Amino acid sequence: MLHERVLLVRDENNFGNVFNELRLSFDRLEVTVREIITERVHQEVRKYNQQKMGYRHFLVTPKDDELRLNNPAGKKKRPVNAEKQVEVALKAFYSNGFFILVDEVQAEELEEVVIIKPSTVVSFIKLTPLVGG
Repeated sequence: MLHERVLLVRDENNFGNVFNELRLSFDRLEVTVREIITERVHQEVRKYNQQKMGYRHFLVTPKDDELRLNNPAGKKKRPVNAEKQVEVALKAFYSNGFFILVDEVQAEELEEVVIIKPSTVVSFIKLTPLVGG
């Protein structure tokens, strides 16, 4: 029996509330955490660059100066650089800006292998800083 090569990805908060779901397609059944993050960012950048109004989601968050450069005085926005956003996301993974659960087990390293099964769920959990902490 063939497995689907589509991975369900969820964005969750610290309390387990899901606020976004997307599906990532791969050409093989084994992928690394790095590849999941990279594909996720590329998909978000494509959506962001295709929309006239700013698509803004979990991992792709252009900085204020990048937004000004991309849309000065209402002119047509320039595309966001996917590779730059991948770098930002990978650094955020290592600096605990977010963490990833694969079937409710935390991924520790970018090179960890994930086997895509029909039931596999990958959760991106963005940490919220404590006020005054």
